[in-house]
Amino acid sequence: MPQVQVRPAASADLPALAALDHSYSTDYVWQMEARQEGEAVSIVFRTVRLPRSVRVTPPRDPNALTEAWARRVCFLVAEEGGHLKGYLNLTLAPVAGTGWIADFGVERRFRRMGVGSVLLAAAMQWARSNRLQRVVLETQSKNFPAISFAQKHGLVYCGYNDRYYPNQDVALFFGAQLK
Repeated sequence: MPQVQVRPAASADLPALAALDHSYSTDYVWQMEARQEGEAVSIVFRTVRLPRSVRVTPPRDPNALTEAWARRVCFLVAEEGGHLKGYLNLTLAPVAGTGWIADFGVERRFRRMGVGSVLLAAAMQWARSNRLQRVVLETQSKNFPAISFAQKHGLVYCGYNDRYYPNQDVALFFGAQLK
């Protein structure tokens, strides 16, 4: 694990967090297929390899973190040596006892070094300490690195919303029951 420290975010952190490289590259996507046969509707997601690696910009403007700040309940940052490496914002969902993670990012050059894992572990601990029963993480269906991250950490696919984001991308939801 990296020697990053996790602490509550401060409003002074927002400009640096918005300036992080939020883009990601992927060779895979979760492709959605919807079928209707009579009254039966089936939705299937399958992992599809893309013909070439694609660099994707997330659908939300990073400057919208100011709005996320206004809804904060558990807004954490990871830093090392005074450098912000990532953040995670867990809010309360409309469903009682549920924490929602929609704003979660690690600076591109610090990915795959455990920073996201440390942030997620801290958020899950906060959720348990505050008696939440479950946590849900949302991501784009084309954000295969985030899908893999969620599954690696024991979050399981629990739903989707077609045309969820401002750019009309599909959102996937991964959840975990807390003990």
